[in-house]
Amino acid sequence: MLGILLPVILIYVFSVFNLIGIKKELLFIHLFYFAVGLVGFILVRYIGNKFFKQNSIFFYWFFVGMLIVTYIIGAEVKGSQRWIDLGFTRFQPSEFFKIFFILFLADFYSRKRRFDNASLYFLKGFIYFLIPTFIIFKEPDLGSAMVLVVIYIVMTLFSGIPKKYIFYLILITTLTLPVSWHFLHDYQKSRFLAFVNFHIKNENASYNMTQAIITSGSGQLAGRGLAMGKQSKLYFLPEYHTDFAFSSLVEQFGFVGGGTVIALYLVISFFILYKLYELYKNFDTHKFQFLYIAGFFSFVFFQIVVNVGMNLGIVPIAGITLPLVSYGGSSLIAFFIGLGFMFE
Repeated sequence: MLGILLPVILIYVFSVFNLIGIKKELLFIHLFYFAVGLVGFILVRYIGNKFFKQNSIFFYWFFVGMLIVTYIIGAEVKGSQRWIDLGFTRFQPSEFFKIFFILFLADFYSRKRRFDNASLYFLKGFIYFLIPTFIIFKEPDLGSAMVLVVIYIVMTLFSGIPKKYIFYLILITTLTLPVSWHFLHDYQKSRFLAFVNFHIKNENASYNMTQAIITSGSGQLAGRGLAMGKQSKLYFLPEYHTDFAFSSLVEQFGFVGGGTVIALYLVISFFILYKLYELYKNFDTHKFQFLYIAGFFSFVFFQIVVNVGMNLGIVPIAGITLPLVSYGGSSLIAFFIGLGFMFE
């Protein structure tokens, strides 16, 4: 399983060169975040999963508390309160909550082998999911809320709870989607409308998607070269080192570079799916580990698909980072901590 670290590090190397080419003044702090992430990975492995499993309820409520604090006094950036300003850096609790929510839910669902009162157990799990998701949605951070939805559905499907409850949940969610539209912010609506009708000019939503597509296409086969990406360097592409870092990478390193990164993600996915297959053969013995890895995989895979998709214009813009590639300390450190929990 340690073989998964090689493609992880190779993707990070791509992110380093990408950042050198578009915003090299952030390189030192990017390397610092990587070092902190590795320390987090090593600490998790040294302490062991048993400690975190036994205290998963504490970590769950601790980060829920952090989400509440962020919503009340968090630093506002472009209309969203997702960060706590520590002076020297910003801390985004929702990124860490994703990992500890997976850990908590894996422990919650693995406590019982049989669900004698399945409806009550399902309801408790749903409430545990609903509280943080609602807070994150109100920040507003629709992307992270969507990630929690995917994590919750995937882990509940494998939990052993009768599938009819999942069917009821999906049915109710589908029927209430038209109502939920009215709870979205104007910029969130404009992003979806811009995706449906590419020529809509509303709050720059179509502009962002257009520039991401142009940036990706301008790289062609081999790319423009390191630090030669005009879309990023001339600031045509918004958020070129975070949400749209993949477009910047493809502009510099072309289809070859972007394809290599995607291939490395597929290698990571193979390692995780193979581990899940091995655990599934002894599901009753390794239920906690199986559920955790299933949740971690759904979290990583969903973010990769959505981020790459929105960079290529095939899914609506959702403000979801690309693991290891997008610049951001909280997401990078949280990823390495989450990776550490995968090893028994």
